[in-house]
Amino acid sequence: MKILRVATGNKGKLREFREILGPLGYEVLGIEDLPDLNIIEDGDTFEANAIIKAQTVMERAGVPAIADDSGIVVDALDGAPGIYSARYAGIDGPEQDAANNTKLLKVLDSTPDSQRSARFVCALAYCVPNKEPVIFQDTFEGSIGYAERGENGFGYDSIFLVQDDTRTSAELSPDEKNAISHRGKAVRSFIEFIKKNPA
Repeated sequence: MKILRVATGNKGKLREFREILGPLGYEVLGIEDLPDLNIIEDGDTFEANAIIKAQTVMERAGVPAIADDSGIVVDALDGAPGIYSARYAGIDGPEQDAANNTKLLKVLDSTPDSQRSARFVCALAYCVPNKEPVIFQDTFEGSIGYAERGENGFGYDSIFLVQDDTRTSAELSPDEKNAISHRGKAVRSFIEFIKKNPA
């Protein structure tokens, strides 16, 4: 079994990567066993931050690593929260998702349906020792609802209405979400790449 590190401490993201990559023969490990790992995400794009994370973990662990930088982009807010999605409400810890969702709903409170379009963006970086990083990027189109709905997913899933559907991303099953999500599509592009270019 091949080892692949995922540069994330987010249990939701790690679970999604394991669901997608586990059946392909990868042991997917996070970063919880890499003490004092210091990743400084100071890039100004999803792509730049993904590369920073993957390279840092690859260099520390000595094995191939992937990292995604993802977030939600709201058209009415000129692309915000964007790369600051995880820190949008300025809170870390268990209450972070709820605080971010509450803030975004409040900011968009008077925004009409026609102007609530949004998308999740995922930039996935794959780093292998002595090779240039490879980037896979995709989106998940939809709009921002008016209240949280659904028990699945994490982050902004409970307020993100899926395009051409009546449900939020948090009301989709894991398989349904993986089939159409920004991360699911980027990971499938990555899988096609590693099938042809094994590390």
